[in-house]
Amino acid sequence: MERRYFLKNIGFASVGTAMAVSSTANAFSRSNKANPAFNLDYAPHFGMFKAHAGDDLVDQLKFMADQGFKSLEDNGLLTRSVEDQNKIGRTLEQLGMRMGVFVVDGGDNWKVSLTTGKQEFIENFVNTCKRSVEAAKRVNAKWATVVPGFFERRLPLGIQTGNVIEALKRGAEIFEPHGLAMVLEPLSDTPELFLRNSDQSYAICKAVNSPSCKILYDIYHMQRNEGNLIPNMELCWDEIGYIQIGDNPGRKEPGTGEINYQNLFKFIDNKGFKGILGMEHGNAFPGKEGEVALIAAYRKADQFK
Repeated sequence: MERRYFLKNIGFASVGTAMAVSSTANAFSRSNKANPAFNLDYAPHFGMFKAHAGDDLVDQLKFMADQGFKSLEDNGLLTRSVEDQNKIGRTLEQLGMRMGVFVVDGGDNWKVSLTTGKQEFIENFVNTCKRSVEAAKRVNAKWATVVPGFFERRLPLGIQTGNVIEALKRGAEIFEPHGLAMVLEPLSDTPELFLRNSDQSYAICKAVNSPSCKILYDIYHMQRNEGNLIPNMELCWDEIGYIQIGDNPGRKEPGTGEINYQNLFKFIDNKGFKGILGMEHGNAFPGKEGEVALIAAYRKADQFK
C-alpha cells in the first residue's frame, strides 16, 4: 500500500536506461487517441504521469485514458475535498473509466490495531467506513482498502484474529448494502503488521463470510513475504477481490525486478479476472522519459495473448 512515507523511499535505476527511451518521449501526449486499451485493466494513480499531464487531476485522468488505461487508483481519496471527489467522479464517468481502491484511512491511528478489540478503535473504524461509503458514491468506487494494523503482543494470536474478524463484520454490514467491498491487504512494510500472508487473509475472509470482505493481493508485498505467487493466488483465488502491482526489489513497474509479470498476467487473465490491477509503485526513472518507459513496460508485460 502506498503510504504517505512511501515515495521518499523510491530510488532511481540507471540513468542510462532512461536515456535510451528519451527519444520516444514525444510520442506520448495528452491528445494522443491512438493507443489501444490493455488486455487487463491496469489502474495508474495521480502523480504517475505528472511530467506529461501537469498537476491538474482532470488533465492527469485524460492523459491516462489517452494512453489506454481504463481505471484510476487513488489511495488518498478520503483526504480530498468533496469538490475534488465529485470532480474525479464526473471525469471518470466522462472518460468511461472505473475507480479502483482508496484507503479506509482512519487517520494516524491506523497503526493502533483492530487486534486490540478496544472499543475506541472499533468505533473509529466503523465511522471511517461510513465516511468511505459517501466518498465511494461520489466516484462510483467498488473497493476500499483495509489494513487491520499492528500486532497487540499482549494478546494471544487467536484472540487478536477474533477481534479483527468481529471488527470486519461491522465494516461489512456497512458496506454490503452499497455494493462496496473492503479488501484486506497483507503487507511487508514491517514485521509489526498483523496481516502479512495470503492464507491468513483467506481464513479471515472466510470467517467474515461477506461479499464485502475480500483480499487485496498485492504482488509486490506477497513476493517479499511468501513468494510462490501463482500457486498461492490459485489457493486463495475465490477470496481475491483486487490485485496490485509492483516489481521486487525496488517497487517499480514490471520488468524492473525479479517477477515474471507476463506469466502472472497470463495466469490472471486465464482465471477470467475482470477486476482492476492497481499500479501501486513508483516510476523507475524520472520525468517524461520515465513515464514513457513505464507505459512501454506495461505494453510489454501485457503481451501474453
